[in-house]
Amino acid sequence: MSVPHDYEFDAASCASSAPFTSSVPPTSAAAPSPPGTSPDEQLAKLLGRALNSFELPDEILHRLDSALAYAGSLHSAHHSAGRHRETYRHTWLLADGSALTLWELVHNTGRDGGEQHEVYVTEEELHLATGRLPLPQEAAPDFELQVPMVPVQLAAAPPERRRFGPADPDSSLDHARRLLRRAENLDATTRPGPGTARLLRTACAHQITQAFGRRVSQGFALYEHAFLLRDGAEVSLWEVEHTATPDGRHMCEVYATQDEARAAIERRVASRRTSA
Repeated sequence: MSVPHDYEFDAASCASSAPFTSSVPPTSAAAPSPPGTSPDEQLAKLLGRALNSFELPDEILHRLDSALAYAGSLHSAHHSAGRHRETYRHTWLLADGSALTLWELVHNTGRDGGEQHEVYVTEEELHLATGRLPLPQEAAPDFELQVPMVPVQLAAAPPERRRFGPADPDSSLDHARRLLRRAENLDATTRPGPGTARLLRTACAHQITQAFGRRVSQGFALYEHAFLLRDGAEVSLWEVEHTATPDGRHMCEVYATQDEARAAIERRVASRRTSA
């Protein structure tokens, strides 16, 4: 996912500072990672372990693209006769000041007794899911909260800073050249042009991350290649890897923006369906 970035740039070392994160320590190993893990990474871990993450609406994942801070906590738990169930609340602070919560269900009531993770958008969906488990239902609260809920104005959270590795201009320049060389976009006009290549000659550090968030069609992988330039600016290129070719050959395409890369994936998927 893409969020605004800010840098503390040192021209001498061409290195960026440590990232801003916000996290609440989990109460179980099944809960989110320890403090120091970014909001993006927390989301990626949750989606990666949840068996039903593909059912999340695209609108929810799109909103989480702007996550600035994260907090997670244990919501409820039940253990009996070797079986267990825990539910977790995962909340992200978004760039517009709102908060978005996802609910995680962890249990070992399947046939093989292995631990399973599921994720839900609302607490009602979570209750329906726990109701299908061969365990007692969650107890309903036996009190009513009398204190009125007053909206809280949150101070603007600082933009997340991207974490780059040690400065290595030669390695970054070589990586940029190899990335641009292997681009096989069907429409040559969609490839990053000579201007991008010239700009990347000033790259002194780079980072490669797989894009999560909004769903990527099966058989495709989307990667962000972020380059830190000597003047402290950042340039990102988006690489699509797939085998949606007539002969099943592995192929790479490179685009200047994430939206262009995702549109290319959708065109490939539509073309594959038409030819099937």
